[in-house]
Amino acid sequence: MKYGLIGEKLGHSFSKEIHEMLGNKEYEIVEIPKDELGDFMLKKDFKGINVTIPYKEKVIPYLDFISSEAKDMGAVNTIVNVDGKLYGYNTDFYGLRDLIMTNNMSLTGRKVLILGTGGTCKTAECVCRSLGASKILKVGRKAKEGVLTYDQKDKFKDVDYVINTTPVGMYPNTDDIPIDPGLFLKLRGVVDVIYNPLKTKLVIRTTKLGVSACNGLYMLVSQAVKSSELFMGKSYPYGTTQKLYRAVYMDKLNIVLTGMPGSGKTTVGKMLAKKLNKEFIDLDDYFEEKNGMSAGDYIKKYGENQFREAESVVVAETSTRTGCVIATGGGAVLRAENVEKMKINGRIYFLNRSLEKLQPTDDRPLSSSYDSLKMRYNERIAIYRSTADSIIPGDGTVEETADRIYNLAR
Repeated sequence: MKYGLIGEKLGHSFSKEIHEMLGNKEYEIVEIPKDELGDFMLKKDFKGINVTIPYKEKVIPYLDFISSEAKDMGAVNTIVNVDGKLYGYNTDFYGLRDLIMTNNMSLTGRKVLILGTGGTCKTAECVCRSLGASKILKVGRKAKEGVLTYDQKDKFKDVDYVINTTPVGMYPNTDDIPIDPGLFLKLRGVVDVIYNPLKTKLVIRTTKLGVSACNGLYMLVSQAVKSSELFMGKSYPYGTTQKLYRAVYMDKLNIVLTGMPGSGKTTVGKMLAKKLNKEFIDLDDYFEEKNGMSAGDYIKKYGENQFREAESVVVAETSTRTGCVIATGGGAVLRAENVEKMKINGRIYFLNRSLEKLQPTDDRPLSSSYDSLKMRYNERIAIYRSTADSIIPGDGTVEETADRIYNLAR
């Protein structure tokens, strides 16, 4: 390959799309087993590569030159081949610093806890020092010099900021969380370097506490821009990172439609998906494919409680996807865990169609009559509103409703 990303497991990576947006159409994603890394590095059959977990430290012995910042961090994420000589850099430093500063987190004079002890932890240490942190603590799974363990909570519960450098919570294990943000007494902010999903459980739980939190997508884009400059020997215009980040984020973001049965989620969703060039997923159709019967028939046969269990499985499976428009079932928001899963990669839009404009139908056993429909509406309206990121007036035409969301989602 000429350019690309190497690592052990890379199914989560967005790097190829980002470098292609920067004009590098020859960028590849290459998974390398640990026992083949040495041969790959000795062959030097590339012009420029990015390096990720678990090889940021392991590639160093193969380099002819290492930049001062990479040497200080003991980790390399960018290698350029110049006439057979390998030059190593660490653009993660600039990416993480940009991420923290873009999110207006001031570390000056503050106490910071870093989760993890790998190569990215060392990067985070250097960034925290450069931003004036007064004290930096590290926590890991095993006790060793300079590293606390997760059960030593009393020694780090008073920190101001937390930076997660572990892969805990990364796709496909999006249900995992490295630590409970509720443990901290005066938390000001959380930075999670994970970028897939767009919001980890750590980020979601932190924002629920009213505390600022961000994921690692801006860091990924920022370091990619700097890596590409090294690969191509050129500088990009000011604002390239911000513009590219916005484009990648909106491309990967799911548009999740919630609302009462008959509110137009499917018809609006199909039109919206076409406008945004995104895949459309109807959860009722997906449920039927997976379970061999429609949601209505499943409820009639097994009851609503068992249906909600099966529905949650469908929500979990589709929520890990990116770049989709998802029309949910009318009661999908009734479970908090469903809402949390929808939000890891999605923004929830509630189609607020008036009760008078909703029609009961025989294929929906929970709202097959006007009285049952009215009862469901009154039970759910507050939940629809409280779980939505945006409330969309839904009494107009399909085109009008789709256009409202389209203008917000571009």
